[in-house]
Order: sequence, then C-alpha cells, then structure tokens
Amino acid sequence: MRTTRRTFLTSATAIATSAMASTSHSASATLEGDILFAHQPVTLPIVDSAQRFQVRRIYCVGRNYAAHSREMGSDPDREPPFFFQKPTDAIQRVPRGVTVDHPYPPLTKNYHYEVELVAALGQGGRNIPVDQALKLVYAYGIGLDMTRRDLQRMMGDQKKPWELGKSFDKSAIVSDLHLASRTGHFTRGNIQLKVNGQIKQTSDLNKMIWSVAEQISNLSQYYELFAGDIIYSGTPENVGPVKPGDLMEGHIDGLYDISVRVV
Repeated sequence: MRTTRRTFLTSATAIATSAMASTSHSASATLEGDILFAHQPVTLPIVDSAQRFQVRRIYCVGRNYAAHSREMGSDPDREPPFFFQKPTDAIQRVPRGVTVDHPYPPLTKNYHYEVELVAALGQGGRNIPVDQALKLVYAYGIGLDMTRRDLQRMMGDQKKPWELGKSFDKSAIVSDLHLASRTGHFTRGNIQLKVNGQIKQTSDLNKMIWSVAEQISNLSQYYELFAGDIIYSGTPENVGPVKPGDLMEGHIDGLYDISVRVV
C-alpha cells in the first residue's frame, strides 16, 4: 500500500490520539485508585455548632510581645515579625470543662508553656491589606505553643532550624473555636496562664507588637493563605518550664478556659 503524506499524518494523528487517551486513562485510573496510608483530616469543633473546622496549616508568630521578646534576647523595636510552622497533626484539642492529659515529650529537660490567642481563617489570599485582613478570620481559640526550649536553643546556637524544639507531637494545644461573628475580633483583653494555681503569664492582647490583622497581612506576603489555616499569635513574657504532674490553665477574656495536665 502506497503511503501518502495525508495517510501518514492521519495515521500519526490516530496514534497520538490513542496514546493521549491511554495516558489520560492511566492517569485517571491512578487518581481513582485506593489511597495508600490515608489519614483522617485534623478538625476542631465550632463552639455551640455541629460544624467542624478542618485545619490546613499551622503558622506561629515568634516574639510578638515586647517583654517576651526581650526575655528571649531580641530587640522588639527593631525586629520585624517572623513566622514558623508546626505540622497539622501536632494539634491537641482541649474541650470545654475537660482537663486533658498532655504527654511530656522525649529528649528534653526544659519543657516550656506559651499561652497564645489562635486565629482561624475562613478565607485566604495573597498580599492582604491590613485594613482587610480581619475579614479572613472565621473564629478564635486559645492555645499553648509547647516548646522543648533546650532543643530550640541548641538548634539556634548551631544556626539550624527550630523544628526539634517547636514541631513535635501534640505541641499545638488548642481549644474548640469560637465564631468571630459572635465574639468580635480580639484586639484587647486579658491573656493569662496558671501553673498549679499560680499565675505565670499575664498580659493584655493590646500589647502584641503586631496585631492579628498585621500578622495576616505580613504572612500573606510570604505565603498564599487559605481557609483552614490557623495562626498562633505569640505569647507574653514569663514563659517557663513544666514537669509531669503540673496543671496548666489558660485564659483569654471572651473564650472558655483550657485545662491541661502534663503526664
């Protein structure tokens, strides 16, 4: 059979189309296959609601109260906001009215509490203006950014990342979430932590160097933010150690208190 340019092109097109169909079918089959090692999404209940908030990513703001910044050896008047992350499965939920057991983690001898306001986003975006940033906040909670301080300092001294000190199992303790539409936005109010009944940290949210709106705006310049992201907004001064048996009680005006026992 004599092959003309037309029959060659027709044949080539048919082969290409067949190959594309085969590739598409293969990709489709791959996408439709069983998911290996699937994990349940991390979710937090919404207070007084049947709905749950699926956590996508955890951001934390470092040294966001002037006195705490100084106690950590920094200059709050010169340092711009900086951020680090924790894995989503570091979440440990503390329901209302329940004292939750919190395991003392391995490989540390200096385990610190840091009580913080947590903002949960219901919208996302990039380069969010400060005056628009609070529109992204869907809900608020109270959290503890637990820290293996000795490991954090060791890694910092070696100019290495902080993950060993900050990003470990159950290091992101948090309450259920309160809808911002009900609480309003938190720009002031007492934030406090007690250990074994004694006040260890106490301050006002208006003493944050960078407000929640400013945190969101600044963070959105580095990352595209999405609904499901949560932000730990920094801790006041007087962070300190806990040991097994200690009871931590966190408070922020307008949210329910959390109670956590180190075991």
